[in-house]
Amino acid sequence: MAETIDTQELGEKIVKVLKTIYDPEIPVDIYELGLIYDVFVNEDYDVKILMTLTTPNCPVAETLPQEVEEKVKSLNKVNDVELELTFDPPWSQDLMSEEAKLELGML
Repeated sequence: MAETIDTQELGEKIVKVLKTIYDPEIPVDIYELGLIYDVFVNEDYDVKILMTLTTPNCPVAETLPQEVEEKVKSLNKVNDVELELTFDPPWSQDLMSEEAKLELGML
């Protein structure tokens, strides 16, 4: 019987990695900031991440998605990473977690 890893377990590891990546202008990780819209993991351990930026003209528009892709690819078992950048819906502060809002003094 081949070794199997639960795709949900891998998804949780991916989220942990995403929580180590910070927007340089806001002292909150990109996951809690609400920049990650979705993470998909298929049976072949291919990962697709749907994310946005705070604005289309964000100063890290070229480097942040690349950092996300590289860090997720570095995880054991991840076969391939496809990152899709979207601005629909546009990011707003409503997408931030309660933890992020608390960290930024918005609660």
